[in-house]
Amino acid sequence: MAKEAKQPKELRPYGEMSQKKLLKEKDALTQAYNDFKARGLSLDMSRGKPSAQQLDLSMGILDMLDGRSIMKLSHGVDVRNYGVLDGLPEAKELMADLVDARPSQVIVLGSSSLNVMFDTVVRGMLVGFAGCKPWCKLPQVRFLCPVPGYDRHFAITEHFGIDMINVPMHHDGPDMDMIEKMVSTDDSIKGIWCVPKFTNPQGIVYSDETIERFASLKPKAKDFRIFWDNAYSVHYLYETIEIPNILELAAKAGNPDMVFEFVSTSKITFSGGGLAAFVSSEANVFEMKQTMTVQTIGYDKVNMLRHAKFFKDKEAVLEHMKKHAEILRPKFEMVLSILDRDLKGRDAGTWESPRGGYFITFEAQDGCARRIVELAKGAGVVMTDAGAPFPYHKDPHDSMIRIAPSFPTLEALEQATNIFTVCVRLATIEKLLKEIE
Repeated sequence: MAKEAKQPKELRPYGEMSQKKLLKEKDALTQAYNDFKARGLSLDMSRGKPSAQQLDLSMGILDMLDGRSIMKLSHGVDVRNYGVLDGLPEAKELMADLVDARPSQVIVLGSSSLNVMFDTVVRGMLVGFAGCKPWCKLPQVRFLCPVPGYDRHFAITEHFGIDMINVPMHHDGPDMDMIEKMVSTDDSIKGIWCVPKFTNPQGIVYSDETIERFASLKPKAKDFRIFWDNAYSVHYLYETIEIPNILELAAKAGNPDMVFEFVSTSKITFSGGGLAAFVSSEANVFEMKQTMTVQTIGYDKVNMLRHAKFFKDKEAVLEHMKKHAEILRPKFEMVLSILDRDLKGRDAGTWESPRGGYFITFEAQDGCARRIVELAKGAGVVMTDAGAPFPYHKDPHDSMIRIAPSFPTLEALEQATNIFTVCVRLATIEKLLKEIE
């Protein structure tokens, strides 16, 4: 007779344990932690960087052009020379395709969408939008910041002294009741940072209703702009998930110029060697080009041509991204399985299983995030600083931790996650023991 499969032992919540049992558990975890520490490991889960294996997928892009390639195109543009301020037509079509826009709504720039966002905030500060007074001449400028969010967004607005207001994130996107009320009554609010698909760091996808409400906002400030960072537009781990086209919805709602959309190939081809694009209304594109004529004579059209030849259309990009998913999926699933194995039922934190993007967000018990990151660093695991997903690095609950599974090898990632769960359990027990004292 076959043996019945052994069921995994159900973990008991730490909050239900006696002080004696907590102390015993702490001793065991401290020993495990010291064992890891003695190995002298150096593991990195700090940034959402593509792995070398992912970058290898795009090596063919370097073969798209050589010394015999035709560099003067049929429309008369010589890609080796100056000119074509808003980008090669072929590149504009490709980037428009990624976000279902029209080429006339697109400017293809350098390789970094972060750089484009920075420059766009600079234009708001020094030049202004839609004929409005530049922000630097106003007594107060404020931005709404859905939290947890992308630390580099917040770094831009902080750099320019723009006041940032936290907006809570829900399962379907930011708190729209709060956003609608604030933008309609306060003309010092000039923008909001958004990552609509697979948010950084939670992996949330904005619902259709949320996007429709964004498009229908009635801001008091004429120059209020939605900074729509569509960084993960095609970064699926499993099924394809489509979201509404906010540019179309905003135009229908009478807000044709309210959205600045940003997209890049940084996590599609080469980080720092891809394409970045600004996507908006034709009026906003025209306005941006007025500044660009002073700033530059044009960007790297050779790189634009390489990308246009490597990817014929969006379907080719999606096929390419399936290969990325094959590399990333096992990493995400391994991290999630270890979290389930070690922490599920312990009441030591919560997490979600994202369907795309680059991150897993772990929400520890209040007051534990900084201690967990500190412990992990002591054992050789570098993580994004606790508090980073919030403006001014101030997590009001000291609970959010961003896990970035993409860069390490599977073996290194397994070690790092095993260390992480030990640190989570140890920090949680330390907190509970202090509360008992």
